[in-house]
Amino acid sequence: MNRETGTKPAVPADIEIARQVDKLPIVEVAGQLGLTEEDLELYGTYKAKLSYDLWDRIRTRPDGKLILVTAISPTPAGEGKSTVTVGLGQALNRLKKKATVALREPSLGPSMGIKGGAAGGGYAQVLPMEDINLHFTGDFHAITSAHNAISAMIDNHLHQGNQQGIDPRRIVWKRVIDLNDRALRNVVVGLGGKAHGVPREDGFDITVASEVMAILCLAQDLEDLKERIGRTVVAYRYDRSPVTVSDLGVEGAATLLLKDALRPNLVQTAENTPAFVHGGPFANIAHGCNSLNATRHALKLSEYTVTEAGFGADLGAEKFIHIKSRAGGLQPNVVVMVATVRALKMHGGVPKGELTQPNLQALRQGMANLERHLETIHHFGLPCVVAINRFSDDTEEELTYIRRWCEERGVPAARTEVWAHGGAGGEELAQEVIRLAEAGTARSHFLYSLEQPIRDKIAAIAEKVYGAGRVAFYAKAEERIKACDAHGWDKLPICMAKTPFSLSDNPSLLGRPEAFTLHIQDIRPSIGAGFLVALTENVMTMPGLPKQPAALNMDIDSAGRVYGLF
Repeated sequence: MNRETGTKPAVPADIEIARQVDKLPIVEVAGQLGLTEEDLELYGTYKAKLSYDLWDRIRTRPDGKLILVTAISPTPAGEGKSTVTVGLGQALNRLKKKATVALREPSLGPSMGIKGGAAGGGYAQVLPMEDINLHFTGDFHAITSAHNAISAMIDNHLHQGNQQGIDPRRIVWKRVIDLNDRALRNVVVGLGGKAHGVPREDGFDITVASEVMAILCLAQDLEDLKERIGRTVVAYRYDRSPVTVSDLGVEGAATLLLKDALRPNLVQTAENTPAFVHGGPFANIAHGCNSLNATRHALKLSEYTVTEAGFGADLGAEKFIHIKSRAGGLQPNVVVMVATVRALKMHGGVPKGELTQPNLQALRQGMANLERHLETIHHFGLPCVVAINRFSDDTEEELTYIRRWCEERGVPAARTEVWAHGGAGGEELAQEVIRLAEAGTARSHFLYSLEQPIRDKIAAIAEKVYGAGRVAFYAKAEERIKACDAHGWDKLPICMAKTPFSLSDNPSLLGRPEAFTLHIQDIRPSIGAGFLVALTENVMTMPGLPKQPAALNMDIDSAGRVYGLF
């Protein structure tokens, strides 16, 4: 994407900016956090993992301020949530606050598909972006290997006599690969005769959809990681009792494969601000946040930690609070709600091809989406500031309208231009974040109790966050709820699997749909991760490639310079 702000020259492509930045050796970046080379395991000059010993040394320190960046419902027009997150961290450091950024790792699937990477953009990105958007420190490969080791053990167990009495029709553990490959969604394994296993239907998910990914991002240490993997349900017996990884005896091997992946990765932004980039679960079927380990380290090492949650506040922020904050005892101090004129106009009914044209009426109508998300944050008891992420074709009238709309409702707002100006373009937002954080008014509370029945927890999210009028449970979901109750899984939090593009379960209903019915088709227990996934639709866990994948524009020259990443 190529944007211009005011009369400034066009901002170069992300990869060109990344190439021009004078990066610091990662040891120097770590020094900003009071760390030494002994606290790191170096992955070359500009990447490192934290040592296991570091946590024992810093765990008793007080936490810094936690800033959660979320957004309105995403649109193809773009919101720039990751870019704002990085730019805000840079701006806080410019204002002499010791700040750290905490982000998820990008998946190769979206990076080589249509979405691109997840390293921010312009002058607000994390570096080295070509490494982060590709193999990085190998975390995703470790997760893929651990997941598929469990898959191999399941099929070997069947082949070797099936002592656990696994019903091959009720194996719920697929294989994974970190690429978009629709041809692998449904496969048959075990063909070729008796020596090659037991024939059965199987399939692949993308690695970021693996429960191992969700587990890694919620585990607090190696012991917790192994316990969570061990209790993960992979299949059901003929009597419909669950079979876990521990039943197969492979939790130790899987944990061994993840021993390095559990440690947070330290990199830097385009302005040398420390950044933890670690973990990357999907936000529509999992909790969509970077690892709890990375966030906890950042809070102990910084005055301000700026992190984000996937998609809009109805998915990412809700899960950050109900799942990640519950698991780690986190207390967000301020929420930043990212919105753009373009996206709000799209929620007001403007087609994507007409978004560059001024349309104040559509903007007024689209504000309803922002309003619903702000209400959600207020339900949680958290102070919020709206970040108006400016694009070059936004008119002054449109930008002013959003600010005045916020002022009339007592909601602080600030323009951001971090894509084009880096931290300097986020200072207004940073000043507002500091003011709210130091006021100390955050008193977050949950919208449901874990003791409530499963249906009531789902209804609380549907009504208080989405604005649904009622919830309808399909017969399959009703059957699964009964099974969860019987197995003692009813006290777990809910992880909603829903389209990110609408507050409802219908992706075409933009803006703020009212009094709709939310349809729950199925309940899938993620016992290792520690939540129940409530599916509102057939959520895709293995994306396909578009007609013109981003991979077609990627290349490398004889000097090793990378092209086409974004």
